[in-house]
Amino acid sequence: MFKSFRLNRFAAAALLVSVGAFASVAYATHWWGGYHWAHTVNPFIVKLGDNVSTIWDSRLAMASIDWSASPVLDTAIIVGGSKGNCQPTNGRVEVCNKTYGNNGWLGIASIWVSGSHITQGTVKLNDTYFNTATYNTQAWRQFVMCQEVGHTFGLDHQDVDFYNKNLGTCMDYTNDPARNDGLGDNLHPNAHDYDELGIIYQHLDAFTTLFSTKSSAPASAGDDVDTSNPSEWGKVIKKSRDGRSSLHERDLGKGNKIFTFVIWAN
Repeated sequence: MFKSFRLNRFAAAALLVSVGAFASVAYATHWWGGYHWAHTVNPFIVKLGDNVSTIWDSRLAMASIDWSASPVLDTAIIVGGSKGNCQPTNGRVEVCNKTYGNNGWLGIASIWVSGSHITQGTVKLNDTYFNTATYNTQAWRQFVMCQEVGHTFGLDHQDVDFYNKNLGTCMDYTNDPARNDGLGDNLHPNAHDYDELGIIYQHLDAFTTLFSTKSSAPASAGDDVDTSNPSEWGKVIKKSRDGRSSLHERDLGKGNKIFTFVIWAN
């Protein structure tokens, strides 16, 4: 059994239309590399494995509701299937929290790709920092959860400057996610994120990488890579405005790669 969250599609569509064509052109560009889940129908379901503790459950539920407002995809929270240090499960996203240590990162999202298709993903939330006064807030937890889950659909950041105005989307770096600089806080997706998902998933594939059960999914290359360890992320391919890495690529060979997005603690 799983929990699927769906907002009114007509309301979501009205929101997108209200932004206008100019906004779509200006902002719906945070897709990178052409990576996406192979899917045969729209909307499709991305399963989110719940491996998080009680304090994170409501944050995961809100992120699931938020992203399910997209006209092209739904999310479903299912029982987590992760083992050990948040190992991935083919055909879905495992969401985990743990005290991963003082390694600098607050949250990471990793996706495994074969060719241009996402085959599995993980979201890891570092309680070493979330247990401190600075980050132990609903705003910081919601911001990081929302952004890392968004990366597992193929979305990049809209902006990678921690210190400029908030754009009103969780896909924007910030040093204060609850602040409203005129476009809203950075706790949820915005219309530009939904626009971009529409662009990414407007076409259908002849097959799917979204498997219904673990037993039906073949093993993926790189399942044993410990993405919580920065030394295993591979080369830096994008950086934030302050010079720190925001995206890494690990090439596994034969068209298989792992991409890891990172939010660093201040």
